[in-house]
Amino acid sequence: MDRVPDVEQPWFATHAATARRVRAATGQGASVAAALNREAAEGIALAAGPLRFVAPDSAPPGEAYEAFIFRSACVPTRDNLHDLFNGVAWLRFPRSKSRLNMLQAGEIARAGIGGRRGSLRDALTLFDENGAVLDAPAVLWDALRARDWQRLFVAERAAWREARLLVFGHALLDKLVRPRKALTAHVLCAPGRSPSIPIEDEAIAAALDPIHLAAKPFLPLPVLGVPGWCPRNENFSFYDDPLVFRPPRVTT
Repeated sequence: MDRVPDVEQPWFATHAATARRVRAATGQGASVAAALNREAAEGIALAAGPLRFVAPDSAPPGEAYEAFIFRSACVPTRDNLHDLFNGVAWLRFPRSKSRLNMLQAGEIARAGIGGRRGSLRDALTLFDENGAVLDAPAVLWDALRARDWQRLFVAERAAWREARLLVFGHALLDKLVRPRKALTAHVLCAPGRSPSIPIEDEAIAAALDPIHLAAKPFLPLPVLGVPGWCPRNENFSFYDDPLVFRPPRVTT
């Protein structure tokens, strides 16, 4: 791995301590899988047994990645940051990751692996790779739904003191090692009247309802727009960029 993540950045906050230890172990020659297994030594139980991280070629030929994890409780893991962050997410949010995997494996068993994944598997993959969870006051949710970026980030800026944003998706965490203004999370709206989701494993897992997910209940959020996450956004002209902070789509 040629990149060293700055885990002190706010988007890594939830995963920072574990990521720091895993990265230190790999810097001393351990594989990512071995370093993650040290962190999982106390035991995280999945339906098929204790969670383990294994070599990337561990699945039998022809068996789908998600199906193999569900059957064996083993996560094939490469020596790169993408899989490091995936493993860290498994350690921090095992119920949520297990729920995602169970739903993926169920869809694979039902429909097989074809040219198209279908709406549910698309949504599961999107959240797993690029998702985020927001626990915030209603005024911020109203602005986010309206894609009213000036209200969300400027007029209601003080309300962010009462908000928490978790970057859940491991692919997005990987990209944020080299942060760019355009990087956008897909924020999951909880099923029910309130879209907020507490930043807790049980609450996130409970929000992963297959019928709700199949409707793709996500809202785009450029993460560097979050107050405190990028010094440049203290200058409010940061948000005057329609290529990043896009207006809502007009439907006819």
